[in-house]
Amino acid sequence: MNQKHSQPASRASRLAAQLRQYGLLMRLDRPIGTMLLLWPTLWALWIAGNGRPDPQVFLVFVLGVFLLRSAGCVINDLADRNFDQHVARTRQRPLAAGKVSYFEALFLFFGLMLIAFGLVLSMNRLTIYMAVGGAALASIYPFAKRITHLPQLVLGAAFGWGVPMAFAAQTGAIPQLAWLIFLVVVVWATIYDTMYAMVDREDDLAIGLKSTAILFGGADVFIISILQLALVAGLVMMGTMAGLGPWYLLGVAAAAASSVHQWHLIRKRNPDDCFRAFLNNNLLGAWVFAGILLHFTFTPYGPV
Repeated sequence: MNQKHSQPASRASRLAAQLRQYGLLMRLDRPIGTMLLLWPTLWALWIAGNGRPDPQVFLVFVLGVFLLRSAGCVINDLADRNFDQHVARTRQRPLAAGKVSYFEALFLFFGLMLIAFGLVLSMNRLTIYMAVGGAALASIYPFAKRITHLPQLVLGAAFGWGVPMAFAAQTGAIPQLAWLIFLVVVVWATIYDTMYAMVDREDDLAIGLKSTAILFGGADVFIISILQLALVAGLVMMGTMAGLGPWYLLGVAAAAASSVHQWHLIRKRNPDDCFRAFLNNNLLGAWVFAGILLHFTFTPYGPV
């Protein structure tokens, strides 16, 4: 009798353990990537909606961010499954460690993408067309590091694609402002993903993968500082074009302070400090969104 009861419990335990591996494959334990994708999407939703984004559009895009980031992690590990075994930081990932099979991961990837696309089908036609491009960018990025030293630009395009999509969903059009914000996000993603690549630079060199950290070499810190200046300038231009006032500029000032802190962390190229600098970009994105939110909440010429 006890043995009969233990069998379902054992199956439930195995199922729970496998679901946990799927969660690890989707990086549910590391939400930083989701946040870095979410912040620019929120910037765009609030600006396109004049401080009042449509609730349905908001829900679809927030869920879409979670699904696409999860799918991106799965396809990344599928692409890197033979490389991750040779990198100390990644060799325990579910695919590399053999805890999830290739076909399980492939099924999970397509499942996540189908759910995300199903959500987009509730949006207008322009947004649906844009979603196809976004899916392509998300799928291409994991393979870019094999053929170019600029995979960070591909990541930036993938992470920024939600901006024109948000404008398309909210307004039915994609103005110049949307493409300016998109470019700002590309610059920002190049910065933080280069910081991330600095952590793995020696391992990537050993196994033949490419990155901006390798391309920049000894000029990496200097080039990142130039990109950080371009980022702050782009944020100011973005605010000017969108008609955002002092509250937004205060948020940009805080974001600039975060950039200075990040530069201070990476200047000695210590891998742990470079990773801390990468993580700090979550705060940078939050500062910019706080400035946008405060503008539309308290500025007299904002929504009433």
